[in-house]
Amino acid sequence: MAGVTPTPTWFADELGHAGRENLDAGHVARYDAKMDAGAAAEVALLGELGLTRQSVVVELGAGTGQFTVEVAPACARVIAVDVSPLMLRRLEAQVTALGLGNVDAVRAGFLTYEHAGAPADFVYSRFALHHLPDFWKAVALDRVRRMLRPGGVLRLWDVVYDFAPSEVEERIEAWCATGGDAVEGEWSRAELEEHVRDEHSTFCWVLEPMLERCGFEIAQAERSEDGILAKYVLRAAD
Repeated sequence: MAGVTPTPTWFADELGHAGRENLDAGHVARYDAKMDAGAAAEVALLGELGLTRQSVVVELGAGTGQFTVEVAPACARVIAVDVSPLMLRRLEAQVTALGLGNVDAVRAGFLTYEHAGAPADFVYSRFALHHLPDFWKAVALDRVRRMLRPGGVLRLWDVVYDFAPSEVEERIEAWCATGGDAVEGEWSRAELEEHVRDEHSTFCWVLEPMLERCGFEIAQAERSEDGILAKYVLRAAD
């Protein structure tokens, strides 16, 4: 069975890195209205990459479960992992309401989830890795590689900066300026500023060599025109 392994006292506090908003009941309640994960399109993409009804899928940073509940009917088993008890409670409620019997919800994170049973065919993570500083990102990615079968796929979305350090002020200010005044609806300027200030998004030219060092082949890399977001299809090396 999936579970959580005890962590050494020098390990990062994953709950402390969860992001203030993900531990806030108000944010969790409005999350699905703010963020459309495009889950159906993502499941279709995984289908093109080999997802079948026999596949094992792990979602790290599952949040409210938009992707989990979409992929569950298309695979054998989904392990939905999140460090936020509030997010996980919302996810479990959706799983129960939909009668999905092949979903295991695990309260853990990149550093503490301990995979057991058949190796994962796919690991999915969307806007979660940035909660960890770069040192711990590398540790996390190494752990992800080891839970995947050889040739398995990591589908990774995140805030990943694709510009030079000299452009930081211009690019970040332009991104923050896209935010509104209220936290309801779209992302607010205050939330975007909090992300830049308090979380750990990194540059693509830092993350991509890290991915390769941790045993992944970058099969696809898509970067947004504004240099803020990136999506990857990553193959676990044989």
